[in-house]
Amino acid sequence: MLGFDYGERFVGVAVGEAGTRVAHPLAAIDARSASARFGAIAKLIAEWRPAWLVVGLPLGAEGAPHALTRRAERFARQLEGRFRLPVALVDERLSSVEAEGRLREIGRGARKHKSLAHPMSAQVILQDWFDRHAVA
Repeated sequence: MLGFDYGERFVGVAVGEAGTRVAHPLAAIDARSASARFGAIAKLIAEWRPAWLVVGLPLGAEGAPHALTRRAERFARQLEGRFRLPVALVDERLSSVEAEGRLREIGRGARKHKSLAHPMSAQVILQDWFDRHAVA
């Protein structure tokens, strides 16, 4: 499975195996255009051959949707349409905070390691999905 932390500029990516139910950070895609973003994702899908995709759904603190929520939902629909794979949405509230905390714990919380936060957030999102769902 591949997990995604959608952002307007960066998309964090994590990979996980349904058998072990463990997610690992994989990459950060730095792409401002949709064609570059989906080109990079196509390469990852060809390499990892996932059966499912998981996308983090950004919500406000109280669970209300906002502008980025709709963009992430659109991103999920585009993934499903382009790659013909099932896509699950996961509430990603606090995934970035958790990822940044984990990076600080290993001494990589400084601004120069900010790019590591995106794949780590994707890992948190995908691991949350594994922890909450049975995988067929």
